[in-house]
Amino acid sequence: MVTIQLHTRDGERKGSEIAISELSAAMEAAESGWVDIRHPDEDVRTWLMDEMHFHHLAVDDCFAEPVSKAYVYDEHKFVTFAARDADRELDTEHLRAFLSGPWLVTVRDAELPGLADFRSRFHSAKSRKRADLGSDYLLYDLLDAVADDWYRLLDRFSDKLDELEDQVFDPSRKYPNLLEDLHELKGDLREISKSTTPLNEIVQRMLRPDEEFVSPETEDYFRDLSDLMRSLVRRVENYNAGAASTRDTYISQYSMRLAEEQADVGEVMRTLTIIATIMLPLTLIAGVFGMNTDVLPFASGDGFWYIITAMGLFSGLMLLWFRGKGWIGRK
Repeated sequence: MVTIQLHTRDGERKGSEIAISELSAAMEAAESGWVDIRHPDEDVRTWLMDEMHFHHLAVDDCFAEPVSKAYVYDEHKFVTFAARDADRELDTEHLRAFLSGPWLVTVRDAELPGLADFRSRFHSAKSRKRADLGSDYLLYDLLDAVADDWYRLLDRFSDKLDELEDQVFDPSRKYPNLLEDLHELKGDLREISKSTTPLNEIVQRMLRPDEEFVSPETEDYFRDLSDLMRSLVRRVENYNAGAASTRDTYISQYSMRLAEEQADVGEVMRTLTIIATIMLPLTLIAGVFGMNTDVLPFASGDGFWYIITAMGLFSGLMLLWFRGKGWIGRK
């Protein structure tokens, strides 16, 4: 169901709902402000084209999934970009904004945290003082609010990244699902980049002299916004690189631990093999001289001790030979 809220500069309306049939008269009486339309229908399409005289291509973008862009038409300006959806942390919805004289008209299909912040800014004393700057300043304030919403989200991701880095370099305990958490964080940052990078490109395009999008009175504000957007994109890139580096460090540490465990197992197997190799000829000697017959040498008298001595000498010679080969006694 369509919902239309009217915000006026004179303070008479602060987001009160209004019917589409009453909107034009209310806007004429207020002279300047912001119209926020949610879930547009065909009546809204008709009003945008017939009453506001917006270009039909821009209006069509309000009823489809558009690409992020900024365009100057003969009678108005039009911007569409992705902003964060309030329902889920990383879901985004396109926000369409028309700039016509002193009026800003936004069209959307979801609740957007950035737009809620802009609503508070619109009714602030600072914004009222700059009302003479027109809808260009309102667009700047709207884009700045959306960028600040991304910054708040990135602050949470920064804390999460710091926590995962501490876990990677904590030798005192093992953390389950650490690699999965790092992969998830990197994927989330990639999703954020898909929204912040086009937003930055739009702002940079607005400032191009040939676009004639930004008025001279608001150019300084948009240049400040440009710096903010560049910083936002760099921050996402830095966090993405940090997540990748932390993941690679974890994989390297895991590989080293696995190699150390395999080395320990190899050392145990080598020790057991040496013992078995030494015992094999001793078992043969014991088996031969343990046969129940009187014809064997050393079968009487002190023969037992001779055999034990022979076994000891044989074992010692084998150990010396193993040592000479480097199989024991060397790392």
